[in-house]
Amino acid sequence: MTQAGGYWNHNVHYQPVILDEVPPGCESAIDVGCGDGLLAGRLAARGPAVTGIDRDEPMIGLARSRVPDVTFLAGDFLAYPFRDDSFGFACANTSLHHMDFAAALAKMARILRPGGHLAVVGLADHGSPADWIMDAAGTPANYYYKLTRREGTSGAPVMDPDMTWAQVRATAERVLPGVRYRRHLLWRYSLRWAKPV
Repeated sequence: MTQAGGYWNHNVHYQPVILDEVPPGCESAIDVGCGDGLLAGRLAARGPAVTGIDRDEPMIGLARSRVPDVTFLAGDFLAYPFRDDSFGFACANTSLHHMDFAAALAKMARILRPGGHLAVVGLADHGSPADWIMDAAGTPANYYYKLTRREGTSGAPVMDPDMTWAQVRATAERVLPGVRYRRHLLWRYSLRWAKPV
């Protein structure tokens, strides 16, 4: 996975996991918690009309200045009146722990068209000694990337997750039957799901 947008961090590192889920012929996409617009811009480069939404107005201002070909909305995703079945792709990169996780997944699924795809990369907290052991494996890779990449940040607000890895997985499987959950090396998980036709 390559450096993008002039800086690297764990969130940028896993953007390809999201981008690889964009379905062929996708005409519209939404980036939930879009931050500085980096991912939204990369989505737009793949063809769909992209909407990014974030409740942090300075981040939306930055996104609008950097990515003029994306529609950016300043607002609360859970409260925004998106129509059901209105997007072919819905994604979120490390933003769903800033909101009600189950409600956000359910709304992302609801606004997807039948056959549309959903992709999420997120953070979780440790709930067992095994979680700490699994995460220790990422430390050498993290040091390597920090030495070989230009690490940076978007400046978006940061918040610690309040759900464990197991809670995230169980909630996702309840809200999105058939979801594919994967835990990644650099302290992230991914969710991939296709809405039934």
